[in-house]
Amino acid sequence: MTSKITRAVAAALALTATGLGLAACDSAAAGSLRGSRLELPVTGGTAVVDTASLAVTATTGDGRRTVLSEAAGGGLGKPGPVTRTADGARWSYPAKGLEVTARSERGRLRIALRSDRDGSVSWPVTGTDRTASAVQLPRGEGLDIPVRDAFWNSARGGLAGSTVDVGADLALPLWGYSLGGSGRGVSYLTPTDIGTSLRFASTGGRLRATAAHAFSAGEGTRDYDVSFALTDGSPTAPAADYRSYLAQHGQLGSLREKIRRNPANGRLLGAFHAYVWGEARTASGIDRLKKLGVDRMWLGYDAGPHPMDARSVRAAKKAGYLVGPYDSFANGQDPKSADSPTSAWPDRVYPDFCIRKADGTPETGFGGRGCYLSSRAFEKAEPGKHYLADRTRSMVANGADSYFLDVDATGEVFRDHGKGHEMTRKGDREMRLARMRRLAQNLVLGSESAQPWANQVLAFDHGSGTPVADGLWKLERDRQKWGGYYPENAPKIFFRPVRLPADLATAMYDPKYRVPLYETALHGSLVNAERWELSYDKLPQQKTTRALLAMLYNTPLNYVLDGPAIGQHGPELAALQRYFSPLHRAAGTERMTSFRWLTDDRTVQRTVFGDGTLTVTANFGSTAHDGLPGGCVDAKLRTDAHPRRLCPARLDG
Repeated sequence: MTSKITRAVAAALALTATGLGLAACDSAAAGSLRGSRLELPVTGGTAVVDTASLAVTATTGDGRRTVLSEAAGGGLGKPGPVTRTADGARWSYPAKGLEVTARSERGRLRIALRSDRDGSVSWPVTGTDRTASAVQLPRGEGLDIPVRDAFWNSARGGLAGSTVDVGADLALPLWGYSLGGSGRGVSYLTPTDIGTSLRFASTGGRLRATAAHAFSAGEGTRDYDVSFALTDGSPTAPAADYRSYLAQHGQLGSLREKIRRNPANGRLLGAFHAYVWGEARTASGIDRLKKLGVDRMWLGYDAGPHPMDARSVRAAKKAGYLVGPYDSFANGQDPKSADSPTSAWPDRVYPDFCIRKADGTPETGFGGRGCYLSSRAFEKAEPGKHYLADRTRSMVANGADSYFLDVDATGEVFRDHGKGHEMTRKGDREMRLARMRRLAQNLVLGSESAQPWANQVLAFDHGSGTPVADGLWKLERDRQKWGGYYPENAPKIFFRPVRLPADLATAMYDPKYRVPLYETALHGSLVNAERWELSYDKLPQQKTTRALLAMLYNTPLNYVLDGPAIGQHGPELAALQRYFSPLHRAAGTERMTSFRWLTDDRTVQRTVFGDGTLTVTANFGSTAHDGLPGGCVDAKLRTDAHPRRLCPARLDG
């Protein structure tokens, strides 16, 4: 019954330019140059770059030719002379002001463009190989989309005809393609993600992706790097390639190391996450959870007028839970009329620290509220004024040992023209990293939809587990359907159940399209969960699928709780958490080493963590597979004699 498409996805993929054969590529002769044909060795074959057009092909070891990119869109003009280098070649396109270097680097083909002027380039042009069968896209946790899929090629899918900002809209700066069922594929990494976009087109009923990069001196984006790797074509191969890239460049964090530095981080292992209201943020609410058998939780609370008091925090810590406030350094409003304590700052932080556009007007804050505040203005002021340190100190005066800092780790960063605190978007990232690094020294730190550039400083994130589709934001803005911020003790924005429109549900939660790209890249560095406004009970129709995905990916479920919710959903939460806890304690610090489909329809999926530390099999279908009923999951630790089974729908209610 096992499908011919069953292919293990190991983190040490043999053909993903990540293994032991890389040194041989780097030490080999630097390819050859014949006219405009530059040949360079890569793991698994030879890459061929047309120096006249930037078209890129590859020939694999068995002689098959693959198109990695068509010529750059719009043309580049006549190229200058090609000069050989120790590991490749360099040349220019004078009409575009571009200098290009191409070289073999750790088994990949790396092409770097540098511009001497503002402008843009549309390249690489991907998905044009006739054998291209599926595209991998790190929207949230990740998607694997057959290139001929009718849903995604139509307006219903919301992808064809769209352009995504690689640095802001994707969870990882990459994409990839599988090439038929022949065990071949290609990974594209764009570490210079700021200023880079990816446009999808349906051409002849097939999805193609074309990258573009905007060169801007003011934005600091005059450099553009793309690395190509041949892979085994498995759906998580690009993410495995990226994990190796991060490790090779000293940019991959370790949750084990974070626990060593701050043992409180260890209490994330096995914990579900929940934002609490009303009784749920009191000692009695915590006691109710403990009596239900919940052994670990991360409990967050908003910065409203009734935060968790010291007694409640002590009760949470005694129960083995983590507890911390929600905060944001991103918004500033007039303190006399601010709609949230997190937006009220002392002195003249507002309006002096507002990010300014080129015309001098402030960058309007989220939801039209106040302004976005400049991270550089804060960093310059911090040694003398201690605005951020004072804020943090006041927020954890109750003894909280965790902190959720909204916005800071997301892809939304800004250029600031404000006098005295000018910065580029890259500079904004650097300033945010500096303050998150300080917070992480003593607190279990989390942020929103963590981008990989923040993976070394964060212990957890809320958001990168969610493959957000455009229709979600429209739905959330509909307060009649989604709910608003009232009543204060149980805001309907979090507690009101919602039915997703069919197309939105397909785009976000259809398991046949879902693949764990983010976990393949970053599991074992930080703990990843879904967005806080998408609590487990917010979407009743997706509960079983989301529970199976959480167990399959070894990631916690995220809840919102008040007193009535503990009564209604507490037993179900406790049963799910009891199942998850030993699995995550064992494998939460391990990398995901394998993902595969066990059936042609993709409804039965399997993951492996570490060197067999944990193996999980989930059946998203309606019929049994090898004894595993539909809607159920089996998990087996290395030390288990038999798998542990969970059927989430049987727990509901």
